[in-house]
Amino acid sequence: MSGVRIAKRFLPFSDAASDALPLPQLLRLALFQVSVGMAGVLLLGTLNRVMIVELSVAATVVAVMIALPVLIAPFRALLGFRSDTHRSAIGWKRVPYLWFGSLWQMGGLAVMPMALLVLGGDTVHDVPFAGEVLAALAFLMTGLGMHMTQTAGLALASDRATDETRPRVVALLYVMFLLGMGLSALVVGWLLRDFTPLGLIRVVQGAAVVGVVLNVIALWKQERVRPMSAEERAAPRPAFSEAWADFARGGTAGRLLAVVFLGTMAFNMQDVLLEPYGGEILGLSVSATTLLTAMWAAGALAGFAFAARMLKRQANVYRMAASGVLVGIAAFSTVIFAAPMASPALFFAGAGLIGLGGGYFAVSTLTAAMTMPAEGVAGRGLALGAWGAAQATAAGLSTAIGGGLRDWVNLHATAGDLGTALATPATGYSVVYHLEIGLLFVTLVALGPLVGRAMRGPDTTSTTADRQGMGLADFPT
Repeated sequence: MSGVRIAKRFLPFSDAASDALPLPQLLRLALFQVSVGMAGVLLLGTLNRVMIVELSVAATVVAVMIALPVLIAPFRALLGFRSDTHRSAIGWKRVPYLWFGSLWQMGGLAVMPMALLVLGGDTVHDVPFAGEVLAALAFLMTGLGMHMTQTAGLALASDRATDETRPRVVALLYVMFLLGMGLSALVVGWLLRDFTPLGLIRVVQGAAVVGVVLNVIALWKQERVRPMSAEERAAPRPAFSEAWADFARGGTAGRLLAVVFLGTMAFNMQDVLLEPYGGEILGLSVSATTLLTAMWAAGALAGFAFAARMLKRQANVYRMAASGVLVGIAAFSTVIFAAPMASPALFFAGAGLIGLGGGYFAVSTLTAAMTMPAEGVAGRGLALGAWGAAQATAAGLSTAIGGGLRDWVNLHATAGDLGTALATPATGYSVVYHLEIGLLFVTLVALGPLVGRAMRGPDTTSTTADRQGMGLADFPT
């Protein structure tokens, strides 16, 4: 018994394993989250800094490129539903989507660096808009692969877990995603400490290979073979509209997804600007600004741990989400003051607080989303896809808005239209950060009715998992 207690003390997710999903297989399956986290670091961190600062691409173009995967995001619910109802001769449902998602992700990253070099003008050609078209295709391919891989992978993990261990399994996958982002940021930052176009090609294409290898290891022998007859495969499938109606029947689904959308918009509008802000305004190197992603991931992990502690005390999840919003307001204020004070330390502290507030907000609202009742034909893939669709759509739109607004404001600021006091490159960034603070206040307004409903009814004040008590290993995502 003492050996079991020691194991659980040093391996907080050891109790997520079960006979249906042993710990070695669970840890191997979690590698797909590392792959997605690595791709996310490249898209939202390193590459946007390289395009804006080193390749001198307009922030508006960069923001549009990074926002392109948002075109795929609304289809995450449909992808999840299709994996719920997929039929094959050997009975696989999730693995085909996980596999093809891996291929799309690898293909997008493989062509990404060459497309960016063409976009930045490092090559001579006579094809109009060649760089823009190639970069757009690369970002779309990578985004499709990330969405498909993550949706199918989370659904597969949920399928294999038992009812008792499922929250712990999904919590482990969330932590692996954050760890993947943090570690990838450190490695990529170290490899690009002396930036060269050839080094960019090597790093990004190396990440493409590593990603597909991790995903193949993750999916190997994870889904059981269940042969299906021709009659079973030819049987009519349930309609997506019917499944969506079942999912939304919980009553608070629409408002909760609206809160997630607004909060994600507020926390993610800076994604395309945070690293360029450090490079252009504070004079930080590529390697130093890439560490911002690691700082953000550390803050998000801290928010995750604190949220789990509060959930164990049966805290109101909507009040917790509001607390995360308030931390976000303080975080963006800190980032704004970093420029006039010329303080990289203050800037890094602000990045960590953004991760803390965003992580606390995300895990709080995810608790409510994952415990929302789904009936009839609504499956786990649809639920996970709906959450991912709301979050990813908001992230993509906010990225495009942030980059475009920064360029537009700086155009007028540097021309002197806003006065001599604001005629600096920092003005555009500051306007975006102030807008994010405003959106966080709007998110608080949208949260109000949910908090009131939770206070009026014992069934919604705390979820079933809250009433039973939840630790770090129990928190779902």
